[in-house]
Amino acid sequence: GAIPRLKAQHLPSRHLGLVTAAEHPDALEAIERVGRAVEQHVDLDHLRRVASRAGALESSETVYPAADDPSLVRIGVLKDKAFSFYYPENLEALEAQGAQLVFISPLDDERLPTIDGLYAGGGFPEVHAAALSRNRSFRDSLRKRIEQGLPVWAECGGLMYLGEALIREGEHFPMVGVLPVTTEQMPRPQGHGYVEARVDADNPFLELGRELRGHEFHYSRLKNDDKTITTVLKLGRGHGVGRGCDGILAGNVVAVYTHLHALGEPHWAPGLVNAARGVMR
Repeated sequence: GAIPRLKAQHLPSRHLGLVTAAEHPDALEAIERVGRAVEQHVDLDHLRRVASRAGALESSETVYPAADDPSLVRIGVLKDKAFSFYYPENLEALEAQGAQLVFISPLDDERLPTIDGLYAGGGFPEVHAAALSRNRSFRDSLRKRIEQGLPVWAECGGLMYLGEALIREGEHFPMVGVLPVTTEQMPRPQGHGYVEARVDADNPFLELGRELRGHEFHYSRLKNDDKTITTVLKLGRGHGVGRGCDGILAGNVVAVYTHLHALGEPHWAPGLVNAARGVMR
């Protein structure tokens, strides 16, 4: 069988790839329509017969490091239409370390709930910049908790949200304001590909000298070329925040453009959970 080019665009795309399921206006219906197209143009019974002749695959069980402290700790996770990029394994790794995940919406929640640490992941804050900026009560409550010492690991979209402002198409949108940077959305990618980094400064989460591998894909950049910002990662490959560095450090916040995978960096989840417990490196 062969799937023809469909006249209707059921899965629209934009910068960084497809429109996420969280933002798709009719995601389930779109999947059903694509499924019907496959059913009409592919001999599924024959495909199954061919597939059944394939040899068995060896299964591997995901194993996370054992938790040093089995007691529960509450880790907030920013998760809504603006923040939707998370590896499922990263969330599983946090739970394996004893974290109770608390999902939080900076778009809809009025204030930050009671948490011990925060994971501010990637997404599309630039698309929802106006709405994020309007929710001042949440921004204020988050800023207050961070100023009181809340440990935060922020990746890409989380970095943009924690800055002083986000600029899109010339318009400034105030953000949380705990990082001394302003990010600007550009028409072309500012960082795209694999990242190799080394932890070169003390921080709450990862030990000095640790080698990291991850990836970055972002259209934003730092508007201000402030050489006084403190960073914790030296890049051997990648762009990060610029000048061969990544990982802005502000109090107990580390904000990176680099996305890490918990199975590729097994010390990340224990580092975040231990910091939330007050066990700082």
